[in-house]
Amino acid sequence: MKHLVATFLLRTTSLALPLFLLAACSLTIRDTRLPAGDIHGPVTVGIAPNVPETLSRQMMATFNATSYLETTNGRLPLYLLDQVENASVQVKVAGAGANSIQLIERYFAAVVPFATVQDDITLVDLQQRWQGQGTAPLLVTLDVANLLAAHWGPTAARVIAADALLPALEATPGAVGMLSFDRLDPHYKVLTVDGINVLDSKLDPARYPLAVSLTVDGAAAPLIAPLLQPELLPATNRDSGRLTTLLMTGVTAMSRATAARMERMGVLYPAAIISSTFAAADITHISNEVPFLDDCVVNNTLNNLILCSHTSYWATLEAVGTDIVGLSGNHVNDFGREGARRSLQFYRDNNIPIYGSGMNIKEACAPLYWEHNGNTFAFVAALAFGPPGAWATEDQPGACYYYDHKEMLLESVRQLAQAVDIVAVELQFEESYSPYPLPTQVSEFRQLRAAGAHIVTGVQSHVPQAMEPYGYLDQGGPGIIVYGLGNLFFDQMWSWETRTELYARHTIYNGRVISTEVLTGVLEEYAQPRWATPAERAGILNTIFSAAPARP
Repeated sequence: MKHLVATFLLRTTSLALPLFLLAACSLTIRDTRLPAGDIHGPVTVGIAPNVPETLSRQMMATFNATSYLETTNGRLPLYLLDQVENASVQVKVAGAGANSIQLIERYFAAVVPFATVQDDITLVDLQQRWQGQGTAPLLVTLDVANLLAAHWGPTAARVIAADALLPALEATPGAVGMLSFDRLDPHYKVLTVDGINVLDSKLDPARYPLAVSLTVDGAAAPLIAPLLQPELLPATNRDSGRLTTLLMTGVTAMSRATAARMERMGVLYPAAIISSTFAAADITHISNEVPFLDDCVVNNTLNNLILCSHTSYWATLEAVGTDIVGLSGNHVNDFGREGARRSLQFYRDNNIPIYGSGMNIKEACAPLYWEHNGNTFAFVAALAFGPPGAWATEDQPGACYYYDHKEMLLESVRQLAQAVDIVAVELQFEESYSPYPLPTQVSEFRQLRAAGAHIVTGVQSHVPQAMEPYGYLDQGGPGIIVYGLGNLFFDQMWSWETRTELYARHTIYNGRVISTEVLTGVLEEYAQPRWATPAERAGILNTIFSAAPARP
């Protein structure tokens, strides 16, 4: 027989139940009284002057409606005092991570428009702008002005509505904005503050200066916190348990000179410098152009275009923390259909999640589903270029050819957008050694965006290309188009442009894309990317920002 569970206040336990009911059920009583410990007298509460007026009014209404607290020491009278210093419990604004009972926490971000080279701002600079003493303006939203004033004093910054912040920043050279973390979208570039990144999933709240908490202090604080917490939801605007970082990369083809270098320096050589940053992402993506074969032999002859990687080279991708592999490249069948089958079997045997290629067209065009921290994803990849020998058929392996299945893929994206939080589509498009995307590329990528894709990535380009962010006010909501990331592990040392690399680190919070960080690298010795110097990075970013296509 199912157990009947009765829950009610302890002081009502004199309720009589029929004997036949008592014999047939198990009765569980939950004591809802607050544990009072050594507290026996009245509880007095004071709200500190640094608490914003809106929060003060909300809490005062709760206190005024509560004349006593039901505790293990009986009913304790509750009084709200005007003189905060005389209260046994104090409610105040403190820094995030304060050693007290936290009611709510709020994180804010320093932001500039997406197409900005600047990466960091000092806390001193922000505070000077806050006080009206800086050399350039500060624009803040109302919640920032109210809560940070508890630490920094009243602001001289321009207070502006959240929806008006972006156009105001774009119209004000040198301006920096501050807004709530949960109001971020890809139109903004988030600045680190003294090198501390609010997008970091491993952020230490105590070290981040743009976060505040509403706290309760005092011996009787454990009695007051449960009274206020339900009234002040949400408890946080940055729940690390709902945060996901997705790192997406460009062309990988560990063949030719890259493979020759790996044979000399070891299979982990390409990953040596970038691996820690890559592996720190919650989802690390690789677009691998070529088959993995256990009998692959290095062929570094001039103009060789029949490419493969030895299965031992997987160690490099493992070292960078690879979680998912897109296989939309036009070299996946370079060693024939049988070579493709063997490569696909290698992924399966090693439990490596793949998409974009398969044993047949159905497998190749199927999405890969993923979940992290409550955020759900569908990854789709397709090849929009030749040769036909790389395309999967009804019964032969290869990549999902985009133009033969375009309407099906667009409809799939529409349906996936209703089923998961984030749809990420990557397209192996026609190659162009220019930062400017081709007109047909812009058209096709925007069609995928219009169908419901939140992240659209070009994985064909051997040079960095433009990006196109979208925000809350745009049709389709927050997201981004990345027209081309350039190479990751590929031997094209023949020009500066082919040596430069982009890695797009997307932040997803509570089911939405809120930011894209553009990481930059430079290929050395045909095989090993390093991080771009500040001057190199500025040049790379300026190039892709200036190549952005006009918006309709």
